[in-house]
Amino acid sequence: MTHTQITYLVFGIVLVLAIILDLGLLSRKSNTMTMRQALLQTLFWVSLGLGFGAFVWYEEGKTTALEYISAYLMEWSLSIDNIFVFVLIFGFFKVREAFIPRVLLIGILMAIVLRVLFITVGVELVNRFHWILYLFGVFLVYTGFNMFTSNQDEEFSPADSKVYRFLKRYLPITLSDGNGRYFIRYRGRPVYTALFVVIVMLATTDVVFALDSIPAVMGISRNVLVIYTSNIFAVLGLRSLFFLLRGAVTKFDYLQQGIAIVLVFIGIKMLGEELVSTVVDKSTQVLLSLGVIVTCITGSILYSVYHNKKGLPPEIKEQT
Repeated sequence: MTHTQITYLVFGIVLVLAIILDLGLLSRKSNTMTMRQALLQTLFWVSLGLGFGAFVWYEEGKTTALEYISAYLMEWSLSIDNIFVFVLIFGFFKVREAFIPRVLLIGILMAIVLRVLFITVGVELVNRFHWILYLFGVFLVYTGFNMFTSNQDEEFSPADSKVYRFLKRYLPITLSDGNGRYFIRYRGRPVYTALFVVIVMLATTDVVFALDSIPAVMGISRNVLVIYTSNIFAVLGLRSLFFLLRGAVTKFDYLQQGIAIVLVFIGIKMLGEELVSTVVDKSTQVLLSLGVIVTCITGSILYSVYHNKKGLPPEIKEQT
Protein backbone atom coordinates (compact mmCIF):
# COMPACT_ATOMS: atom_id res chain seq x y z
CA MET A 1 0.00 0.00 0.00
CA THR A 2 1.12 3.56 -0.72
CA HIS A 3 1.47 6.19 2.02
CA THR A 4 -1.70 7.92 0.78
CA GLN A 5 -3.69 4.68 0.83
CA ILE A 6 -2.53 4.01 4.39
CA THR A 7 -3.58 7.53 5.41
CA TYR A 8 -7.03 7.05 3.88
CA LEU A 9 -7.37 3.67 5.61
CA VAL A 10 -6.45 5.13 9.00
CA PHE A 11 -8.81 8.05 8.43
CA GLY A 12 -11.66 5.66 7.59
CA ILE A 13 -11.03 3.55 10.70
CA VAL A 14 -10.83 6.62 12.94
CA LEU A 15 -14.02 8.06 11.40
CA VAL A 16 -16.01 4.85 11.93
CA LEU A 17 -14.77 4.46 15.51
CA ALA A 18 -15.52 8.13 16.24
CA ILE A 19 -19.09 7.82 14.94
CA ILE A 20 -19.65 4.59 16.92
CA LEU A 21 -18.27 6.29 20.03
CA ASP A 22 -20.45 9.36 19.59
CA LEU A 23 -23.55 7.40 18.63
CA GLY A 24 -23.18 4.49 20.99
CA LEU A 25 -21.57 5.93 24.11
CA LEU A 26 -21.74 9.71 24.19
CA SER A 27 -25.34 9.92 22.93
CA ARG A 28 -26.88 6.74 24.28
CA LYS A 29 -29.05 8.67 26.71
CA SER A 30 -30.85 11.91 25.96
CA ASN A 31 -29.20 13.73 28.86
CA THR A 32 -28.16 17.36 28.73
CA MET A 33 -24.40 17.65 28.32
CA THR A 34 -22.75 19.57 31.14
CA MET A 35 -20.17 22.28 30.52
CA ARG A 36 -17.43 20.00 31.86
CA GLN A 37 -18.47 17.16 29.55
CA ALA A 38 -18.66 19.57 26.60
CA LEU A 39 -15.17 20.89 27.35
CA LEU A 40 -13.67 17.41 27.68
CA GLN A 41 -15.34 16.18 24.51
CA THR A 42 -14.30 19.29 22.59
CA LEU A 43 -10.71 18.77 23.70
CA PHE A 44 -11.00 15.14 22.61
CA TRP A 45 -12.25 16.03 19.10
CA VAL A 46 -9.66 18.77 18.64
CA SER A 47 -6.90 16.44 19.85
CA LEU A 48 -8.16 13.78 17.45
CA GLY A 49 -8.13 16.25 14.55
CA LEU A 50 -4.66 17.57 15.35
CA GLY A 51 -3.41 14.07 16.11
CA PHE A 52 -4.45 13.01 12.63
CA GLY A 53 -2.43 15.98 11.38
CA ALA A 54 0.63 14.51 13.13
CA PHE A 55 -0.04 11.18 11.42
CA VAL A 56 -0.33 12.97 8.04
CA TRP A 57 3.06 14.58 8.77
CA TYR A 58 4.55 11.12 9.37
CA GLU A 59 3.00 9.53 6.27
CA GLU A 60 2.73 12.42 3.77
CA GLY A 61 5.37 14.91 4.88
CA LYS A 62 5.56 18.37 6.42
CA THR A 63 3.91 20.39 3.64
CA THR A 64 0.79 18.22 3.39
CA ALA A 65 0.47 18.14 7.19
CA LEU A 66 0.65 21.93 7.44
CA GLU A 67 -1.94 22.22 4.68
CA TYR A 68 -4.19 19.91 6.65
CA ILE A 69 -3.73 21.85 9.90
CA SER A 70 -4.41 25.16 8.11
CA ALA A 71 -7.57 23.76 6.50
CA TYR A 72 -8.72 22.16 9.77
CA LEU A 73 -8.32 25.40 11.72
CA MET A 74 -10.14 27.30 8.98
CA GLU A 75 -13.07 24.87 9.06
CA TRP A 76 -13.11 24.76 12.85
CA SER A 77 -13.36 28.54 13.13
CA LEU A 78 -16.12 28.68 10.54
CA SER A 79 -18.04 26.09 12.55
CA ILE A 80 -18.55 28.68 15.30
CA ASP A 81 -20.83 30.55 12.88
CA ASN A 82 -22.73 27.28 12.39
CA ILE A 83 -23.27 27.05 16.13
CA PHE A 84 -24.81 30.51 16.30
CA VAL A 85 -27.35 29.49 13.65
CA PHE A 86 -27.95 26.14 15.37
CA VAL A 87 -28.81 27.99 18.59
CA LEU A 88 -31.39 30.08 16.72
CA ILE A 89 -32.93 26.97 15.11
CA PHE A 90 -33.27 25.11 18.43
CA GLY A 91 -34.72 28.21 20.06
CA PHE A 92 -37.28 28.82 17.30
CA PHE A 93 -38.60 25.24 17.42
CA LYS A 94 -38.43 25.15 21.24
CA VAL A 95 -36.58 21.83 21.28
CA ARG A 96 -36.40 20.41 24.79
CA GLU A 97 -32.93 19.98 26.31
CA ALA A 98 -33.36 16.21 26.56
CA PHE A 99 -33.72 15.88 22.77
CA ILE A 100 -30.95 18.26 21.67
CA PRO A 101 -27.95 15.83 21.87
CA ARG A 102 -29.49 13.14 19.62
CA VAL A 103 -30.98 15.66 17.16
CA LEU A 104 -27.60 17.39 16.87
CA LEU A 105 -25.84 14.09 16.28
CA ILE A 106 -28.18 12.97 13.48
CA GLY A 107 -28.07 16.42 11.89
CA ILE A 108 -24.26 16.39 11.94
CA LEU A 109 -24.08 12.88 10.46
CA MET A 110 -26.35 14.05 7.63
CA ALA A 111 -24.13 17.11 7.21
CA ILE A 112 -21.07 14.88 6.82
CA VAL A 113 -22.77 12.90 4.04
CA LEU A 114 -23.85 16.08 2.25
CA ARG A 115 -20.39 17.60 2.61
CA VAL A 116 -18.75 14.52 1.08
CA LEU A 117 -21.11 14.79 -1.91
CA PHE A 118 -20.50 18.53 -2.19
CA ILE A 119 -16.71 18.14 -2.00
CA THR A 120 -16.76 15.35 -4.58
CA VAL A 121 -18.67 17.51 -7.05
CA GLY A 122 -16.41 20.51 -6.37
CA VAL A 123 -13.19 18.54 -6.83
CA GLU A 124 -14.46 16.97 -10.05
CA LEU A 125 -15.43 20.37 -11.45
CA VAL A 126 -12.00 21.81 -10.64
CA ASN A 127 -10.27 18.81 -12.24
CA ARG A 128 -12.31 19.26 -15.41
CA PHE A 129 -12.37 23.06 -15.53
CA HIS A 130 -9.36 24.62 -13.81
CA TRP A 131 -10.65 28.14 -14.44
CA ILE A 132 -13.37 27.52 -11.84
CA LEU A 133 -10.70 28.15 -9.21
CA TYR A 134 -10.65 31.80 -10.30
CA LEU A 135 -14.42 31.97 -9.83
CA PHE A 136 -13.90 30.54 -6.35
CA GLY A 137 -11.29 33.23 -5.71
CA VAL A 138 -13.67 36.01 -6.75
CA PHE A 139 -16.44 34.44 -4.68
CA LEU A 140 -14.24 34.31 -1.56
CA VAL A 141 -13.13 37.93 -1.93
CA TYR A 142 -16.75 39.03 -2.44
CA THR A 143 -18.00 36.91 0.47
CA GLY A 144 -15.22 38.07 2.76
CA PHE A 145 -15.85 41.74 1.95
CA ASN A 146 -19.60 41.33 2.59
CA MET A 147 -18.93 39.43 5.82
CA PHE A 148 -16.55 42.14 7.05
CA THR A 149 -18.96 45.00 6.36
CA SER A 150 -22.27 43.28 7.18
CA ASN A 151 -24.46 44.44 10.02
CA GLN A 152 -23.97 42.24 13.10
CA ASP A 153 -27.64 42.77 13.99
CA GLU A 154 -28.84 40.91 10.89
CA GLU A 155 -29.72 37.48 12.24
CA PHE A 156 -30.65 34.26 10.52
CA SER A 157 -34.40 33.72 10.82
CA PRO A 158 -35.51 30.05 10.85
CA ALA A 159 -39.09 31.10 10.03
CA ASP A 160 -37.91 32.77 6.80
CA SER A 161 -35.57 29.94 5.82
CA LYS A 162 -36.16 28.60 2.31
CA VAL A 163 -35.68 25.06 3.63
CA TYR A 164 -38.36 25.51 6.29
CA ARG A 165 -40.79 27.06 3.83
CA PHE A 166 -40.13 24.22 1.37
CA LEU A 167 -40.80 21.59 4.04
CA LYS A 168 -43.99 23.35 5.15
CA ARG A 169 -45.23 23.49 1.58
CA TYR A 170 -44.62 19.88 0.56
CA LEU A 171 -44.73 17.87 3.81
CA PRO A 172 -47.32 17.48 6.59
CA ILE A 173 -45.59 19.11 9.56
CA THR A 174 -46.44 19.69 13.18
CA LEU A 175 -44.49 21.92 15.56
CA SER A 176 -44.90 19.28 18.28
CA ASP A 177 -41.71 17.45 19.24
CA GLY A 178 -43.59 14.14 19.26
CA ASN A 179 -42.06 13.35 22.65
CA GLY A 180 -38.76 12.63 20.97
CA ARG A 181 -40.10 11.01 17.79
CA TYR A 182 -39.56 12.24 14.25
CA PHE A 183 -42.86 10.93 12.84
CA ILE A 184 -46.24 10.69 14.55
CA ARG A 185 -49.80 10.01 13.49
CA TYR A 186 -52.20 12.93 13.72
CA ARG A 187 -55.89 12.46 12.87
CA GLY A 188 -55.08 9.17 11.21
CA ARG A 189 -52.26 10.34 8.97
CA PRO A 190 -48.47 10.44 9.44
CA VAL A 191 -46.91 13.86 10.05
CA TYR A 192 -43.32 15.02 10.56
CA THR A 193 -42.47 16.52 13.93
CA ALA A 194 -40.43 19.61 14.73
CA LEU A 195 -37.43 17.37 15.51
CA PHE A 196 -37.43 16.06 11.93
CA VAL A 197 -37.55 19.62 10.60
CA VAL A 198 -34.69 20.67 12.87
CA ILE A 199 -32.49 17.79 11.67
CA VAL A 200 -33.06 18.72 8.03
CA MET A 201 -32.37 22.39 8.76
CA LEU A 202 -29.16 21.60 10.65
CA ALA A 203 -27.80 19.50 7.78
CA THR A 204 -28.77 21.92 5.02
CA THR A 205 -27.54 24.94 6.98
CA ASP A 206 -24.13 23.29 7.27
CA VAL A 207 -24.04 22.82 3.50
CA VAL A 208 -24.82 26.53 3.03
CA PHE A 209 -21.80 27.34 5.20
CA ALA A 210 -19.78 24.88 3.12
CA LEU A 211 -20.28 27.18 0.13
CA ASP A 212 -17.68 29.40 1.80
CA SER A 213 -15.53 26.85 3.57
CA ILE A 214 -14.88 24.31 0.82
CA PRO A 215 -13.62 26.87 -1.75
CA ALA A 216 -11.52 28.33 1.07
CA VAL A 217 -9.95 24.92 1.75
CA MET A 218 -9.26 24.51 -1.98
CA GLY A 219 -7.44 27.83 -1.78
CA ILE A 220 -5.23 26.34 0.92
CA SER A 221 -4.65 22.94 -0.70
CA ARG A 222 -5.56 21.04 -3.87
CA ASN A 223 -4.84 17.75 -2.13
CA VAL A 224 -8.10 15.78 -2.05
CA LEU A 225 -6.99 14.01 1.13
CA VAL A 226 -6.58 17.36 2.90
CA ILE A 227 -9.92 18.70 1.64
CA TYR A 228 -11.95 15.67 2.77
CA THR A 229 -10.28 14.98 6.10
CA SER A 230 -10.07 18.59 7.34
CA ASN A 231 -13.77 19.15 6.61
CA ILE A 232 -14.99 15.98 8.24
CA PHE A 233 -12.81 16.25 11.36
CA ALA A 234 -14.02 19.84 11.89
CA VAL A 235 -17.67 18.79 11.57
CA LEU A 236 -17.25 15.81 13.92
CA GLY A 237 -16.66 18.09 16.88
CA LEU A 238 -19.66 20.34 16.26
CA ARG A 239 -21.94 18.67 18.83
CA SER A 240 -19.71 19.16 21.87
CA LEU A 241 -18.66 22.59 20.58
CA PHE A 242 -22.34 23.55 20.47
CA PHE A 243 -22.84 22.77 24.17
CA LEU A 244 -19.55 24.47 25.06
CA LEU A 245 -20.17 27.72 23.20
CA ARG A 246 -23.93 28.16 22.87
CA GLY A 247 -24.02 30.62 25.76
CA ALA A 248 -20.90 32.49 24.70
CA VAL A 249 -20.88 32.38 20.90
CA THR A 250 -22.64 35.75 20.64
CA LYS A 251 -19.78 37.29 22.63
CA PHE A 252 -17.36 36.76 19.74
CA ASP A 253 -18.44 40.00 18.08
CA TYR A 254 -15.32 40.35 15.94
CA LEU A 255 -14.78 36.73 14.94
CA GLN A 256 -16.75 37.39 11.77
CA GLN A 257 -14.24 40.08 10.76
CA GLY A 258 -11.32 37.77 11.45
CA ILE A 259 -12.83 35.04 9.26
CA ALA A 260 -13.62 37.63 6.58
CA ILE A 261 -9.97 38.74 6.38
CA VAL A 262 -8.89 35.10 5.99
CA LEU A 263 -11.42 34.52 3.18
CA VAL A 264 -10.25 37.64 1.33
CA PHE A 265 -6.61 36.61 1.77
CA ILE A 266 -7.25 33.10 0.40
CA GLY A 267 -9.37 34.49 -2.46
CA ILE A 268 -6.62 36.91 -3.53
CA LYS A 269 -4.08 34.09 -3.22
CA MET A 270 -6.20 31.93 -5.55
CA LEU A 271 -6.55 34.73 -8.09
CA GLY A 272 -2.81 35.41 -8.11
CA GLU A 273 -1.75 31.78 -7.81
CA GLU A 274 0.50 31.68 -10.88
CA LEU A 275 2.28 34.92 -9.98
CA VAL A 276 2.66 33.94 -6.33
CA SER A 277 4.11 30.55 -7.28
CA THR A 278 6.91 32.22 -9.25
CA VAL A 279 7.95 34.27 -6.21
CA VAL A 280 7.17 32.06 -3.20
CA ASP A 281 7.75 28.32 -2.98
CA LYS A 282 4.98 25.91 -1.92
CA SER A 283 6.23 25.34 1.64
CA THR A 284 6.45 29.07 2.33
CA GLN A 285 2.94 29.60 0.94
CA VAL A 286 1.57 26.98 3.31
CA LEU A 287 3.33 28.52 6.31
CA LEU A 288 2.08 31.98 5.31
CA SER A 289 -1.50 30.74 5.02
CA LEU A 290 -1.27 29.00 8.40
CA GLY A 291 0.16 32.14 9.99
CA VAL A 292 -2.60 34.36 8.59
CA ILE A 293 -5.34 31.94 9.71
CA VAL A 294 -3.99 31.55 13.26
CA THR A 295 -3.31 35.29 13.65
CA CYS A 296 -6.69 36.47 12.34
CA ILE A 297 -8.85 33.91 14.15
CA THR A 298 -6.99 34.07 17.47
CA GLY A 299 -6.69 37.85 17.30
CA SER A 300 -10.39 38.36 16.54
CA ILE A 301 -11.46 36.07 19.40
CA LEU A 302 -9.13 37.73 21.91
CA TYR A 303 -10.18 41.19 20.78
CA SER A 304 -13.85 40.18 21.09
CA VAL A 305 -13.30 38.97 24.65
CA TYR A 306 -11.31 42.10 25.58
CA HIS A 307 -13.80 44.46 23.97
CA ASN A 308 -16.73 42.71 25.65
CA LYS A 309 -15.09 42.77 29.08
CA LYS A 310 -14.10 46.41 28.62
CA GLY A 311 -17.75 47.29 28.07
CA LEU A 312 -19.01 45.58 31.24
CA PRO A 313 -20.00 47.49 34.35
CA PRO A 314 -17.19 47.74 36.98
CA GLU A 315 -18.89 45.37 39.46
CA ILE A 316 -19.22 42.64 36.80
CA LYS A 317 -15.65 43.19 35.60
CA GLU A 318 -14.35 42.38 39.07
CA GLN A 319 -16.26 39.08 39.05
CA THR A 320 -14.73 38.05 35.71
